[in-house]
Amino acid sequence: MKKTAPKTQSITVSDVARAAKVSKATAARVLGGYGVVSDMIRADVLAAAKILDYRPNELARSMTTGRSGIIGVVVGDIENPFFSLAVRGISDAARAAGFNVILANSGERIEDEKTAVRILIGKRVDGLIVTPSESRDISHLRDIHRSGRPLALLDRGLPDLGVDTVTIDDRGSAMRATRILADAGHRNIAYVTAVEGHEYRDLAQIYTSSVRERIDGFLTVCRDAGIERPERYVRLGATSPVEAGRVADKLLSGPDRPTAILASDSVIALEIFRVIRQRGLRVSEDISLITFHNADWTSVTTPPITVIDQPVYALGKSVADLLIRRLKGETRSPERLILPTTIIERGSVGPPSNRGR
Repeated sequence: MKKTAPKTQSITVSDVARAAKVSKATAARVLGGYGVVSDMIRADVLAAAKILDYRPNELARSMTTGRSGIIGVVVGDIENPFFSLAVRGISDAARAAGFNVILANSGERIEDEKTAVRILIGKRVDGLIVTPSESRDISHLRDIHRSGRPLALLDRGLPDLGVDTVTIDDRGSAMRATRILADAGHRNIAYVTAVEGHEYRDLAQIYTSSVRERIDGFLTVCRDAGIERPERYVRLGATSPVEAGRVADKLLSGPDRPTAILASDSVIALEIFRVIRQRGLRVSEDISLITFHNADWTSVTTPPITVIDQPVYALGKSVADLLIRRLKGETRSPERLILPTTIIERGSVGPPSNRGR
């Protein structure tokens, strides 16, 4: 009868120490990435660990060092290409510094954001990167900050919270894009955003900082161009592809449809593009279109779409770099980085047309 091979036991720090002919404490310092040892000893320990196929016990290591080696990240919509690319920047920076990342999705809902933060803290993450879903209720973020656990904000700032923050120039970007449309002669310009809501009244009802700044920039340029009541074309509620399509269809079905649209992200813009085509309209000839975020699809449509190109990967990498510096013990005043954007002008903007109106 064939004997079953005995179950292989997990390789421990003691096993590695014995193979490298060093003390267990020395091996633990090398394998845990803390303390000071000579380059020769470090090489011997790492070589022994490789030969033995040593796999660290993360729980044991966190209890020994007080660190888990993990960064928690909470974003608004993981399916949005913007956040996917930003998380790639975070992950690459974290990996290069020896950290792992646990990602959570809030769905832009404050209660889900709070739950995600609570779970990540329960996982003993060393620090957190959060995209705040709103600016009214930030008690959970204040608690993190007061606890001393490093916190950094991605894409959306909170002026009342003194933590590292990396954003883009939302207001300035919206102003430049709207100016392109106004200079092309458009006077009926719509702004479509994913923030929840039904009818836009004023900025006071917008609790997401980036959305508020973009709408403010949009309205400012419209008013400077002499456009009357530009707020009548601000559309909220494009929270998913289905809802974005619904908003676009309603916007373009009325007798007073806009001649130009500025979309707050590429997911919304794609649905607007589809509805324009479904209604037998033409982009640039009948409806001009500009969107935030240079998504892949925007350069291959006919015509290609003019975009506000955001440095999304750099946004994620920069916020991770700031957090990692804190995790490594750096003390300094909170930094608020605002990364510049560029407008890539393509073929989706033309003069206003009265066709079908």
